[in-house]
Amino acid sequence: QVQVVESGGGLVQPGGSLRLSCAASGRSFSLNTMAWYRQAPGKQREVVAIINSDGRSESLDSVKGRFSVSRDNAKNTMYLQMNGLRPEDTAVYYCRIWTSMEDYWGQGTQVTVSS
Repeated sequence: QVQVVESGGGLVQPGGSLRLSCAASGRSFSLNTMAWYRQAPGKQREVVAIINSDGRSESLDSVKGRFSVSRDNAKNTMYLQMNGLRPEDTAVYYCRIWTSMEDYWGQGTQVTVSS
C-alpha cells in the first residue's frame, strides 16, 4: 500500500527556516515526478516546486531564491528547504507524487510564519 507522509512543518518567525520532508513508501518512486503544493486559508492550492525524476526542478516565482526542492531516490524522499520565510508563506504544504497513470497526495503539514 502506497503512503505519502509530510513532516517538518511548524511555527517559525519571519526570516526563519524550515525543512519539509515527504517520505513515500510502498514501492520506489524514483521515476515519478514529485512536487510541493501549498494552500493558505481562503485561497486555492498552488504548486510551490516540482522536481522531475532526473532532478530538474522548477519553482514558484515568489519562492525563487528562498526555497529549494531536492530528492533522495534511495530514500524515496523529497525535501523542501525554506529560508527567508515570510508571513505570506503560511499555509498547509502538501506533497504530490504522480505519473500519467497514478496520483498520490500526502495529508499535509502546517507551516505558520508569525512573530
